[in-house]
Amino acid sequence: MDQIWAPWRMELIRKPPQQGCFFCQYIQEQKDPQNLVLERSETCVVVMNRFPYTNGHLMVVPYQHTGDLAALSPNVRAGLMDYTSRWSAILAKAMKAQGFNIGINLGKVSGAGVDEHLHIHIVPRWLGDTNFMPVLSDVKVINQSLEELYAHLRGIMQEFPRQISA
Repeated sequence: MDQIWAPWRMELIRKPPQQGCFFCQYIQEQKDPQNLVLERSETCVVVMNRFPYTNGHLMVVPYQHTGDLAALSPNVRAGLMDYTSRWSAILAKAMKAQGFNIGINLGKVSGAGVDEHLHIHIVPRWLGDTNFMPVLSDVKVINQSLEELYAHLRGIMQEFPRQISA
C-alpha cells in the first residue's frame, strides 16, 4: 500500500480548534490573496490548501455551510464539478501535473478535517512524485511558496474561460 507522508501538517493537527468555520470566514472576509482564495463564482470558491499534501493542493468550497452533499442544490453541485474540472485543467497547464487525486471526505470518520463544511480536494500528482526524503527523513519537500504559486495560478487562470455560469 502506498502512503502519503505529510508531516508539515502536524502544525494543523496541533492547533487548538478554531471557533467558527474558516471557509465561511474566507468567503465573508473578501481578503482573497491573504486567504489564498483563487477564484469565486456564484456558488463556490477555490482555495489553496495552507497545509498541502503536495504543491498545488486546492479545495473547491461551496458558499453553503453544510457537511451534507445531498443538502446542496443541483446548481451548487454543478458549480462544484465545473470548478473542479476547470482548476484541474489549470493545474495541469500551470504545474505540468500528470494526474490528480480528487475527492470529498464526508464526515469526521472519513478523514474530513473540516467535516461541517464539505469541500472537494484537488491534489496534483506526477509520475515518481515520491522520493527518499519522506522515507529517510519524514520530510516532504514543497518547492514553491504558497504566495508565489498563488500569483502564478491567478495569472494562468485567465487563459481558461468559465464553462457555466455557476
